[in-house]
Amino acid sequence: MPVCFGTQPAGHPVQQKVIMRPRFEVADVIHRFGEQFAMQRHPNRYQQKVLRALTLCRTAALGWHKEQCDCCGRERISYNSCGNRHCPKCQSVYQAFWIEGLLRMTLPVKHYHIVFTVPHELNAISMLDSRWFYNLLLSAAWDILRTFGYTHYGVESGAVMVLQTWGENLSLHPHVHCIVPAAGQSLAGNMKHIGKGGKYLYPVTQLSVAFRGKVMGSIKRRLRKQKLLEEYETPLNTAWKKPWNVHCEPAFGKPEHLVRYLGQYTYRVAISNHRILNIGDNGVTFIHKDYRDNAKKKSITLTGVEFLHRFCLHILPVRFIKIRYFGIYSSRFRAQKHKANPKMTIKPKQETTASRIKRLTGFDVCRCPFCKKGTMYIVEVVTRIRSPGNTDSFFSSLQVGF
Repeated sequence: MPVCFGTQPAGHPVQQKVIMRPRFEVADVIHRFGEQFAMQRHPNRYQQKVLRALTLCRTAALGWHKEQCDCCGRERISYNSCGNRHCPKCQSVYQAFWIEGLLRMTLPVKHYHIVFTVPHELNAISMLDSRWFYNLLLSAAWDILRTFGYTHYGVESGAVMVLQTWGENLSLHPHVHCIVPAAGQSLAGNMKHIGKGGKYLYPVTQLSVAFRGKVMGSIKRRLRKQKLLEEYETPLNTAWKKPWNVHCEPAFGKPEHLVRYLGQYTYRVAISNHRILNIGDNGVTFIHKDYRDNAKKKSITLTGVEFLHRFCLHILPVRFIKIRYFGIYSSRFRAQKHKANPKMTIKPKQETTASRIKRLTGFDVCRCPFCKKGTMYIVEVVTRIRSPGNTDSFFSSLQVGF
């Protein structure tokens, strides 16, 4: 049965829940414990830049604009966001846009959710060069999936991969989420369905063994080249002896369900503001799921310095791409298909950002929040302050711009 691109609907508006503004934010933790954290843990300049961006998000320092309703005449001041990908307040819109874009390119076939995880013994090695290590995880996962596609079904398969680095308690836990379609391109150039309709697309045990060999081989070669192999011999041996977890969830009914599920992991940061319960002299208390106890929600308290240290563990390297498309979902493959048959790809209609947000989320950002009838129009714009004068000593010492 042939498979065609561009047949998935663009997603439907979702019913909005009224979300109260959280009492505590990550920015509050930075303001309170930032100077102490800088003195004890010495974050690098890029981590300092990210933390500074989070403290200035939606404040007058980044500028603001005044809006006025054309019906009731009421005014509203909206402060600009930092737009940093590590900010808990700047991700929801990007997530909705990503989900819609992926739904447009998703094949109308069964999809599998596969997760590649590495043992925690490799955490110290990952921090030697996080960019190289995360690139290794993504490339190794795809090499394995691509190889299995050819050896099991004789096709060039595809995948959408998302790197996630944290556990529920903010610990370092690098793993890769994958959306893998039950379809591929045969050697003859034809698209065909693959899979046997069961729970797994490929044997999970074989995936685990192959992934372990690929990752460990690359790590040892790099450490040997840097003359660090003997220093990390113990954790490497321990990691090799442990079973590596490759998790494969049953295929969902429609691709849309899996895409929306994976969308939770795309534009998401290590911790949301709503999970923070309290910030006090004893530290920061937040909610986490204990998967060792049937995923029960529990509270955990960390010192302010330890909280910021763990948060910085998940600040990705500069310009690192954590969402990647491979095989039949790669941009090169889709460009080739579009060139061969331009009518096959559905072009999205042109619309403003505000109208797109309303269509996807059901929330009208231009609707007057006071009378609920009029439309808000911008009447005044104030640009950001390049050198804010009223800043904490921790941030005033940073000669870092955005």
